[in-house]
Amino acid sequence: MSTGTSQDPLPVYCFKVKLTGVSGHSDATAFFKSVSGLKYETDVTDFQEGGQNRFTHRLVGPTKWGNIVLKRGFAKSFDMVKWREEWLSGGKPKRISGEITQLDTQLNPVCKWKFKDGWPCKWELSEMDASKSELAIETLEIAHHGLEFSG
Repeated sequence: MSTGTSQDPLPVYCFKVKLTGVSGHSDATAFFKSVSGLKYETDVTDFQEGGQNRFTHRLVGPTKWGNIVLKRGFAKSFDMVKWREEWLSGGKPKRISGEITQLDTQLNPVCKWKFKDGWPCKWELSEMDASKSELAIETLEIAHHGLEFSG
């Protein structure tokens, strides 16, 4: 029997996002409805050795990182869509870093994922429909050079 602390699962609704350098802001903690894309996988490269017919060598291939997808209510700040527009205008597009922090139910940090060299590869606004009374949702997808986990 364990005498340590409880290892209850963490709630999905307790998190915060910090983005560094979006549209002139040095550090901004932003409020988002959801965050997804915290994933990575390593390809398996099969190699058939000459004369060896009993098995195929399974070698470690490159690691691929999922794009981070952030969703929030579309508001008057327009900072996310302006950042995306910088990448389309041919001006001086800017890569950013950021972190997603998992919180417990008392809003204490538990762990975090940091990304670097992020850029906005996709921006989307939800459907506008006069027959619904829903909020407009802005979706931003960020491609990046990897996640660093710290617990």
